[in-house]
Amino acid sequence: MFDHIGFPVADYSRSKAFYLQALAPLGCGLVKEISPEQTGGQGYGGFGVQGRPQFWIGTGAAIRGQLHVAFAAKDRAAVRAFYDAALKAGGKDNGQPGLRPHYHANYYGAFILDPDGHNVEAVCHLPE
Repeated sequence: MFDHIGFPVADYSRSKAFYLQALAPLGCGLVKEISPEQTGGQGYGGFGVQGRPQFWIGTGAAIRGQLHVAFAAKDRAAVRAFYDAALKAGGKDNGQPGLRPHYHANYYGAFILDPDGHNVEAVCHLPE
């Protein structure tokens, strides 16, 4: 349904460093940066796979409130690797890796709060 999502962050450099480390275990990296000069005001960094940015963070006034973003993981090991990498990158635990059977029997996810307090998840829907 979605093509991409983006939002401004309080400190672009800090958030960029966090997402570079946290998303690496999921095979996602920074694939595009757009400077404030190119947009006439704000800069953006797009993360994705195979050169296609689908998750964007940018400069400007950070949004108020908490956003929830869930990234697909290829397996449960990738969920655990995301969680560990995100903690090392400065994220805060918001739900250790594990089954969430209240969603469905094979829902395996982990939750981290990013530098702006947004709830970032990695999830795998496959049986172990």
